[in-house]
Amino acid sequence: MAKKAAPKAKSLTIDAASEAILDKLRSLNIEHQLQSDLEWCLGSYRYDGNPVGLIDAINRALTVLKAEQAKKTKGVTAAFITGITKAIA
Repeated sequence: MAKKAAPKAKSLTIDAASEAILDKLRSLNIEHQLQSDLEWCLGSYRYDGNPVGLIDAINRALTVLKAEQAKKTKGVTAAFITGITKAIA
């Protein structure tokens, strides 16, 4: 009997990635303006389905999160960043 393939890890949707980034920025208490921008872009995306502004905000957040990862900030892992990168790819 053939082995079943291991289930693929669920990738984040752009919506879920945005929520995860917001949660992380809030928990770290950093980048309040970026948090506001993400919230606004997420609401806009949910309304019109156009991801351009949201992807731009996510890319700005990724820059911040990568800097936090370089500082070894607790909770900012390579897996977290990779998941978000895949969501916007």
